[in-house]
Amino acid sequence: MGLFDRLRGDDTPRVAFIGVDGVPYSLLSENEELFPNFAAIADDGTAGEISSIVPPESSACWPALTTGMNPGETGVYGFQDREVGTYDTYVPMGREVQADRVWDRVQEEGRKATVMNVPVTFPPQRNVQRMVSGFLSPGLEKAAYPDDVRDYLETLDYRIDVNPKLGHETDKAEFIQDAHETIDARFEAFQHYIEEDDWDLFFGVFMTTDRVNHFLFKDYERDGEYKDEFIEFYQKVDDYIGQLRDALPDDVTMIVASDHGFTSLDYEVHFNEWLREEGWLSFDTDDPEELGDISDDTKAYSFIPGRFYINLEGREPRGSVPEDEYDRVRDELKADLEALEGPDGNTVVERVVEKETAFRGDHDDIAPDLVAIPNKGFDLKSGFKADSDIFTTGPRNGMHSFDNTSLYIDHSEATIGDADLFDIAPTILDLLDVEYSRGEFDGASLV
Repeated sequence: MGLFDRLRGDDTPRVAFIGVDGVPYSLLSENEELFPNFAAIADDGTAGEISSIVPPESSACWPALTTGMNPGETGVYGFQDREVGTYDTYVPMGREVQADRVWDRVQEEGRKATVMNVPVTFPPQRNVQRMVSGFLSPGLEKAAYPDDVRDYLETLDYRIDVNPKLGHETDKAEFIQDAHETIDARFEAFQHYIEEDDWDLFFGVFMTTDRVNHFLFKDYERDGEYKDEFIEFYQKVDDYIGQLRDALPDDVTMIVASDHGFTSLDYEVHFNEWLREEGWLSFDTDDPEELGDISDDTKAYSFIPGRFYINLEGREPRGSVPEDEYDRVRDELKADLEALEGPDGNTVVERVVEKETAFRGDHDDIAPDLVAIPNKGFDLKSGFKADSDIFTTGPRNGMHSFDNTSLYIDHSEATIGDADLFDIAPTILDLLDVEYSRGEFDGASLV
């Protein structure tokens, strides 16, 4: 317990949220003897599997989790989005998130928030007492506010992220070492500011779990070479969760959650190549590199993960599909996606979600027309290059899943039930006694 905790002396409730990016609930719930600290939260409070969002990609998931709103309101659909009315694309950063974050609402109530390592928060906001931006930040130098935070973190060898290129090596030893060093520094930073800061909301994310899952998850699920190392890493995560929980005063409720689940990866599916071979997409050049290289007769194109756009007249600059044919063309594409089989004979897509089912809000003008949710084993890719293979394998052996997302709430009155990512933000506000209108969120409080 830090100095501010000892001096505070009021009864205002507080919340500490710890994100564990990409951690599937089944991993923790089926191995309680290995992960006793997660099990203790479940015993003392509640825990369960929740749903992620459409699409289950971190760049879209974290804005949704931290706002309680779908991408139609946040304006962020994935790692790459399209400018309205053009074929120009961009990588969404923190300023592209168009809805209020949960810490914004806390600060507006005159209370304090410390925010650390949340993806899609660069550049760091100045309206919180301190923030360290997470994934997609170019480096620590510009990612920390105020400057003394950066100075302290540099003493820890704090990194924004692991070096994912190390995971591409056949020998994963250096990658695993880097993952441990990254999460060690992250834990030390979290513990320091949990104990030293006077905060009402602490919001920190361990993203290294997602990185480890991408390169080692099949080893865990299918008894591969690095299964023991995978388990050892997660036992460290469990220990760190336990230490952070022990550091919290009695007036703090701890929430631990992931943004999506994970499963083993067998095939990467290059959907723009599939669209090209099936006659949906063509290019103006023999060496395409970007969306703007598609030809005028293209009927559809794709962004990761499994987002499909009709090349629509009046919306896309060189749209080829008339508005009165939109429904027919989209239905045809949906049927083709649902019928696609992989090299193993399994269907690639578990379901296809229409735009109007998944997205609503002021920023749905750049929403994909269809989103394919893959079956286990298939990771949906969408690079812009000609003559690649549709199905490939690579260094990654784990992939995101819509289901099997984790949620742990250390509160006896919380009930998870049939919850999803949108429920987390209103739950945090409810626990903090911050007033809000139920209609402001796509989710509802679980307390």
